[in-house]
Amino acid sequence: MLEWLVAFCVAILVVYVFGLDAFRQKPGCSQLPADGDSVGSVCAEVADGADEKTRTVALVCKPSALAKYLQKHCRTFGRFSPCDGWTWRASAFLQSAYEACWPCESPVQFVRDNLQLSDDGLVSLDWAVPSYHRRRRTSSHSTSPVLLIIPNSFGKITRNVIKLCESALSHGYLPAVFNRRSHNGTPLTTLKLQQFGDPSDLREAVRYIRYRQPAGRLYVVSESSGSGLLLSYLGECGSSSYVTAAVCLSPVFRCQSWFENGLCWPLQWLLALYQKICLSRYRTALGNVVHTDALFSSCSLRGVEEALFCQSGSTSGNNSGCSATGGWDAYWERNEPLRDVDEVAIPVLSVCAKDDPVRGDTQSSLPMELFETNPHFFLLLTDRGGHCGFSTQSNRRASGALDADGSVAATDTAGNHVTNWSHKVVLEFFRATTDFFNAEERAKQLAARRRGLAGAAAGRAFRYRSVSTCKQMPACSHNIHAIYNWQRSYTR
Repeated sequence: MLEWLVAFCVAILVVYVFGLDAFRQKPGCSQLPADGDSVGSVCAEVADGADEKTRTVALVCKPSALAKYLQKHCRTFGRFSPCDGWTWRASAFLQSAYEACWPCESPVQFVRDNLQLSDDGLVSLDWAVPSYHRRRRTSSHSTSPVLLIIPNSFGKITRNVIKLCESALSHGYLPAVFNRRSHNGTPLTTLKLQQFGDPSDLREAVRYIRYRQPAGRLYVVSESSGSGLLLSYLGECGSSSYVTAAVCLSPVFRCQSWFENGLCWPLQWLLALYQKICLSRYRTALGNVVHTDALFSSCSLRGVEEALFCQSGSTSGNNSGCSATGGWDAYWERNEPLRDVDEVAIPVLSVCAKDDPVRGDTQSSLPMELFETNPHFFLLLTDRGGHCGFSTQSNRRASGALDADGSVAATDTAGNHVTNWSHKVVLEFFRATTDFFNAEERAKQLAARRRGLAGAAAGRAFRYRSVSTCKQMPACSHNIHAIYNWQRSYTR
């Protein structure tokens, strides 16, 4: 608790030192440059009669049939009204810190499944269930879609993740949170930690989900640096990922540069401190494969990552799989999330804010060419929203009132109704992509049925012509009647 108190105090100090409005942007519709006719960026339309200041979202993508469908049917894309005025939610720093660190009181409970991997390691899946279910498991015959949530790479279950589980449950999903080795209370049974972009453990977890829920579709959402694991999995598996669609909330794309200089020193120190606190319980065991002195004396994310995966152990060498097989650059050649991005075969939506204090500068941290050239990737870029924040302030009204899209608005401690716009975007994107794929499948089946009917009609016409040709030949007709008369006389 002392470490958390110190971390919280340092975070508040950083906010006041750098200013509340350091990353605030002027509201307005963001139009990003297009390159030729095949590349475009479209500003999402807002509702009729909306005020000009609500136009803070830009949809960046390559023109396609799916992109047009999303523009038409995903109205939440253009209904982002960030908090403004003298409120702490208008600050990118405070909004991000609130979603990452503030405790959350939610009626959602979790039922854990510990999965033993092929190398005897353990990962876990926390299935979210409502409190009134009394921690009852879901039947394997359920056709409800499964929403797999990948937290950040540090294993912290944030307020954003819990609220996303709550929203998914209210819309009929079966949410499950993926916990890596040693994360969130998962026991470390082998001297091996999961590297940043190694999707082997996630692949086995997806197989288990398909075994447990074979009739339900699978959707995946990643948070913050957890997007590195999701993009690595989608790139390596390609069309065999078993995922219908995916969303990355405030993703980190250029991860090597982000570990090197993507964060200011106070934030780097806080995240490195959190990692060291989580690994301290395994200090004796990891001492056989990791230089623990270098690990626990490091004050940066790069130092922690290098000590874990880019140095040979003191006694056991590389036999644990946790030690290095190369230097820092070689490590990122194997773990860079975008290394196999051309193999991704499903729609992937990224929700980002320009004032994100964690990701870094927009121009250098966002691969705009990826969204402008790859038809599977879509970017929703907002002027404000912080890191995994995107909270909006609705009008004061009675508790439990419905929001504009029919969902119940959450209530904060001050009694104001606060909604998370990104969660609405996630669920509407999944619904729209599913409807689009279903429509495409029905169109293909209808076209195939029409081709089959046309082929059958052509076959019947051919048989009719062959019979008529035979009737025009008197010799053939005489022989047929002779055989018929012989058969009648034989049967008598």
